[in-house]
Amino acid sequence: MTEDRLQDAAALAWLIAVGADEAIADEPIDRFRTLSRQDRSIVPARLIPAGASPPVEPTPDVPPTDLQVPAQIQPLGTPQAAATARELAAGANTLDELKDAIARFDGLTLKATATNLVFADGNPKARLMLIGEAPGAEEDRRGLPFVGASGQLLDRMLAAIGHDRTSCYITNIVNWRPPGNRKPSPAEMTLCLPFIERHIALINPALIVLLGDTAAKTLTNRNEGITRLRGKWFTWPKPDSTDAIPVLPTFHPAYLLRSPGQKREAWADLLAVKRKLAELELQPKVLSNLVSPQDGE
Repeated sequence: MTEDRLQDAAALAWLIAVGADEAIADEPIDRFRTLSRQDRSIVPARLIPAGASPPVEPTPDVPPTDLQVPAQIQPLGTPQAAATARELAAGANTLDELKDAIARFDGLTLKATATNLVFADGNPKARLMLIGEAPGAEEDRRGLPFVGASGQLLDRMLAAIGHDRTSCYITNIVNWRPPGNRKPSPAEMTLCLPFIERHIALINPALIVLLGDTAAKTLTNRNEGITRLRGKWFTWPKPDSTDAIPVLPTFHPAYLLRSPGQKREAWADLLAVKRKLAELELQPKVLSNLVSPQDGE
């Protein structure tokens, strides 16, 4: 491979690493026109196409307009953004209202780089709720969680214990794709936490499975990694109730694709989920059998 091709490959790898891995505009933008003469001088001549527009010197106080972030997606200050997130989440009384609240929330810069809001998939009345980290590229394109390669593996995992997307409900803590599929930052997770908490309250599942390290740490409020948290039962308190929802962390399907040797542990977790769901289904029946009807009833 020639030196020029190696440089081109390195440049493409860098673009992918920072999240510029797909075209999202209808028309190309002439970036050379937005460069000053001084900046343009450092661009290799071989990369400047023939007939490119001459550079325009931007004014010192006004950056080029096509490089500005639109006002409606400017990130808010962290305290203000957190308060806004809590207010919007608390005001959502239905899933549609919650989805609209997430769409209207302007405190996340992720919203500016994502293609679609990825809200949820499955049956809102299901007893089993699965929560992952954040959407990937395929999820971002289609607007649904877990529809890429990891989603296909998740479907097979669910089928192994007698479930599919009609008998469970699937979402992520973060509803916008992070650039380059990077992990959401702690600040981004904090801003999204009120929305996922409200999401859980509205679904009110019988059991929650946390997929992966980020979801497990965030929703169990623990610092251990997923290898220590997986397979252990936790509880999620129901709002305005003394009851709690059983919670089980397990490996993310994307991790299992990279580390197939961990599928044995994931299978043990799935069997534990199946047993717990069966126990929860039997509990109301057992309680009803312990109560004897009064005479004359």
